[in-house]
Order: sequence, then structure tokens, then C-alpha cells
Amino acid sequence: MVRTVEVPAYEVTPRVEVDPRTTALIVVDMQNDFVKPEGKLFVPDAPATIPQIQRLLGLAREHRMFTVFTQDTHYPGDPEFPIWGEHCLAGTWGWQIVDELAPRDGELVLQKRRYDAFYGTPLDHELRLRKIERLIICGTVASICVHYTAASAALRWYGVIIPVDATSALHPFDMEAANRQTAFLFRGILTRAEGVTVGAGVVS
Repeated sequence: MVRTVEVPAYEVTPRVEVDPRTTALIVVDMQNDFVKPEGKLFVPDAPATIPQIQRLLGLAREHRMFTVFTQDTHYPGDPEFPIWGEHCLAGTWGWQIVDELAPRDGELVLQKRRYDAFYGTPLDHELRLRKIERLIICGTVASICVHYTAASAALRWYGVIIPVDATSALHPFDMEAANRQTAFLFRGILTRAEGVTVGAGVVS
């Protein structure tokens, strides 16, 4: 049965100023298995987000913003495999972060076992150590690992910023639902990668 659902309106803010001293960039699961067509759980829209994520990384690196790459990590027999099939096996090509977004020295690569990057990881501890207050969250999948990481961040009272053109979903409905939840439930800010700027008066 085909059903039509109207998406409630939400705002995509054209420009967001951030303070790099209290803002972190979180790049979620941009790994070969998700981003490359030969990957085991390919997200068709993910390759198109690479230039936007590169833009965000360039801004973060220029202004020495704390940057985190999450890495979906599984081992044989993982209970997620009956849901999604085998993917992101630790040590394999598919598990690796794509070359176009390779982390640099000093950037945190955080292996996670579930959708939420806070679950069972030291992410909150690392953010609190640096007095981080806002998170720019991008990557894949918008309605799964990006969404649950954003939700978990909001529950901890971090401000959430999602550049919508730097995220990708398995289906347009999933993208719209995730964006609506961010804007409505989390009171997060939706923008585009080019709209993220460093606030006036901030010294790098």
C-alpha cells in the first residue's frame, strides 16, 4: 500500500557562526562499506557528501577545532548482522575511513559498536575535557548513526548543528524524518556546509 506523508516545515538556516574553541566536528562513519559502491552497505547519496565534509574539515583544521571521526566497528557474529548483513568488520577495507577524508594526526578516531557514538565510548569524556558546547555532526547514515549520535548529544545538552548537504540517507523519507526530529525535538540547527562559519572576533 502506498501512503503519502506530509513533512512538517522546518528551517534550514543559511548561516551559522561557531566558536572553534567550544565547538567540535563529528564525522560519522564515512567508511568504505557505506561510501563506496562496492561496499557491503552502500548508501547511494554518500559519495556526493564528500566535498561538503571536506569543506567542514578544512574549516575545522584551519581553526584548530576538535575533530572526531567515528568508525563503525564489528566482529564476527555481531548481533547487528541479522539486521544489516555483515559490514565494517574490524581490520577490513570496508571498515576503513575513505581516503578522501583520511584523519590527520591529533584527530580522534573513535570506534563504536552501535549507532550512537556516545554509547560505550569515551566521547562525552573527551568533549567535556575540552569544554565543548556545540557539535557539528555530519556523515552517514542520516536517520541512523548521525541521528542517534545527535539525539544522544542533545540529551546531554550539547547544541547540535547538522549540515544537511553533508549527510546522506538510504531513502529520502529517512532524511526528512531525521531533519524534522533535529529541528523540532532537539531544537538543533539545520544548515548547509557552506553556511558554517567561524564567529567574528575569534582568534585562531
